Amino acid sequence: MRVGAVIVAAGAGTRFGGELPKVFVPLAGRPMVEWSLRVYDRCEAIEGIVLVVAEELLGRARDIVGAAELESAVTIVPGGETRPKSVRAGLEALRDLCPEIVCVHDGARPLIDEATIQRSIAVARRHGAAIAAVPATDTIKRCDSDGRIEATPPRCELYHAQTPQTFRYRLLLDAYEAARREGLDVTDDAQLVERLGHPVYVSEGDRDNFKITTREDHARAEWLLGQRKERGGATEMRVGVGYDVHAFAEERRLILGGVEIEYEQGLAGHSDADVLFHAIADALLGAAGLGDIGQHFPDSSAEFAGADSAKLASRVVEIIAEAGWRPANVDATIICQAPRLASHITQMRGNIARALGIAPERVSVKATTTEGLGFEGRGEGIGAQAVAMITRT
Repeated sequence: MRVGAVIVAAGAGTRFGGELPKVFVPLAGRPMVEWSLRVYDRCEAIEGIVLVVAEELLGRARDIVGAAELESAVTIVPGGETRPKSVRAGLEALRDLCPEIVCVHDGARPLIDEATIQRSIAVARRHGAAIAAVPATDTIKRCDSDGRIEATPPRCELYHAQTPQTFRYRLLLDAYEAARREGLDVTDDAQLVERLGHPVYVSEGDRDNFKITTREDHARAEWLLGQRKERGGATEMRVGVGYDVHAFAEERRLILGGVEIEYEQGLAGHSDADVLFHAIADALLGAAGLGDIGQHFPDSSAEFAGADSAKLASRVVEIIAEAGWRPANVDATIICQAPRLASHITQMRGNIARALGIAPERVSVKATTTEGLGFEGRGEGIGAQAVAMITRT
């Protein structure tokens, strides 16, 4: 699914004070909004970025984007006098990309991280609508206009909403069209989607992903960014190993790395028996400590009979994303005496890269024989080994 991002930075930020809107105020040596732009630019799932700013600040925004030397093309558009009008302008600017998923992010949340974005995308892919949020830690009181407490909602049911708020693109457009007809002015995209009767799900946020509203918030963000710099921006990584074997079988297609290969036999299995994708999926799940493909896609389930293993691998990426991880690279080896596979390797790498949402240069596929030794050497089946690295950011 193609994913676009709308970063909303058209507000005045009056509570923050100062001559410039707060999103243009320097933060740890960069304009505040540049921090969000850089994270979305690094996020491999994002294919297009729209920055929405006040019309009189379009030139300043262009200068910031140009100086940032981002890899992604950033479209800069003027916002409206209200947040709904600004978000709608951003959504319209994404039409040419034809995204299926869109992340809407507040430019005043500069400490957003890639893992939070990826988790929101994974939940939106499954349910259509997601909002990054963190559980409330303080007791919340509901009061009347005089300050008298009316109720104390159960804390376990309460969350602090953040951004990104991530939706199927068409769904959010429909929600904003309904809001336009009704003249609604809200500060939360999810409210509009809820009004359509579509459920919105929470994805795991991050407590550092707070909105800068006051000078105190700004000072806190400066300190946190300084701490990250002192730690050298170290990224948590994990490595997993996968191994799978399938026996040859008559009247079965031979599929390896999503490529159908002409051969006298195929591989036996409940799904399409793509031994290469199975080994890669196990490596990813193992790195994240989330079991194996048999646990998530049992061969006792009719749902997975004949399943496309490339699609199962894409679902594995969503599963690890929900736990805060994304694939970094994969190195895999196919082990068989026959058929010869050298001419298919490039296509396999491309299929794997698409399924995992990473660049082809991050995928290595090799093929080897066993010089006639073992079950592979006797032509009884094919084995595959994979090593996968995953990262949080």
